[in-house]
Amino acid sequence: MLRIHNSMSGEKEPLRELEPGHVRMYVCGITVYDFLHVGHARSMTVFDVVRRYLRWSGYRVTFVRNITDIDDKIIARAAENGEPMEALTERFIRAMDEDCVALGIEKPDHEPRATQYVDQIVAMIATLVEKGYAYVAPDGDVLYAVAKFEGYGRMSGKKLADLRAGARVEVDEGKRDPLDFVLWKAAKPGEPAWPSPWGAGRPGWHIECSAMSVALLGDHFDIHGGGMDLKFPHHENEIAQTCAACGSKFVNTWMHNGFVNVDSEKMSKSLGNFFTVREVLPRLRPEVMRTFVLASHYRGPINYSEDNLHQADALLERLYVALRDVPPAAVGATRTWTERFREAMDDDFNTPEALAVLAGLARELNTVKSAGEVLRASELAAELKALGAVLGILQEDPSAWLRSSREGAAQETEGRLTEAEIETLIVARTEARKARNFAESDRIRDLLVEGGVLLEDSAKGTTWRWR
Repeated sequence: MLRIHNSMSGEKEPLRELEPGHVRMYVCGITVYDFLHVGHARSMTVFDVVRRYLRWSGYRVTFVRNITDIDDKIIARAAENGEPMEALTERFIRAMDEDCVALGIEKPDHEPRATQYVDQIVAMIATLVEKGYAYVAPDGDVLYAVAKFEGYGRMSGKKLADLRAGARVEVDEGKRDPLDFVLWKAAKPGEPAWPSPWGAGRPGWHIECSAMSVALLGDHFDIHGGGMDLKFPHHENEIAQTCAACGSKFVNTWMHNGFVNVDSEKMSKSLGNFFTVREVLPRLRPEVMRTFVLASHYRGPINYSEDNLHQADALLERLYVALRDVPPAAVGATRTWTERFREAMDDDFNTPEALAVLAGLARELNTVKSAGEVLRASELAAELKALGAVLGILQEDPSAWLRSSREGAAQETEGRLTEAEIETLIVARTEARKARNFAESDRIRDLLVEGGVLLEDSAKGTTWRWR
């Protein structure tokens, strides 16, 4: 039985979907004013794998991941660039889609944009005002009255008294309580605005997700996910808004993925260790990025470093070496490794253990290959490839993968050996070995090694890969 760590209870709990066989899941997406960064890539990869595993386990999954396309940062960036807000958001949505394709992250079933759900947002705010959970401030903003919602801060462990003690509030904000937050922002000159019962304005950030998730999944659904940084205040505010407006439980299981550190320091623009996916991928194969993310448990921090990336690359190389030269069977007859994989993933999506299972399967496959057990090798290869697909890896041609490298794309300009030259040298080395001219064959081997090429001899001949 699949057990998931619920951020609300702090415990692993069995997945009990509201509708048998159907999991409804909402994950907070990005604010589209810049390119995806490594932190976004981690969250998107984590929940992509959650969805893939649920689907592989036999569930029907309805997956919603929103886009925030109206926000203070978007307005500021558009003004800074001197371009319409819509042009800015469309450009970065296209870039996000391109990056997701490169990383193997599947499109959600629904990808609502906040600007498309203003009517639903206004209706939810009106309900909160009517029920006494929200009020109109003197400046025209509509604010949520945090003190009205019993249990605020329960998931994050925050207490209202402690939060108030640390709050910093402008004198003219017109808040009844320093913790109250904006649901509707009154229009300012030159900013985009929509009509509402309280005057022209635009939604606050927190209310967007409440309105979109309820509109697409209902007021009570199975899983809500996002980064650890969203637990407070964003998700606490979502809970307060939605439960108050709808009178429902809202979400059964809350999932949060951990932060990304860079060389053991939290990734941030201020420290200059902030990387976008577009900066990383030209020198890092996408499957390496996925494997790097999955090599750590989703709830813990992950350290983005060259050493960890090399380890992910090395693991993938071992898996692809095992798959090379073995045509997978149409249907694998063995299921032992599959059950071990399922046990790992059923334990709160334990991808590090799942990768260890794949490594064990690859070792057995290598042993079987060496013993010449062709049918058994084909069955194991099919199982390895199928399990890799659940994690979104091992879907490339093994020989092509092993011949590529992060430096491989630049080999021509750097004066490295071309593939044609390598193949010619391998033929010459083979001929030298047949003629028992071992000095010449060793010379060619050393030349290839110096060029970053590793040779592997077998009964079928010699294969090569970049070191």
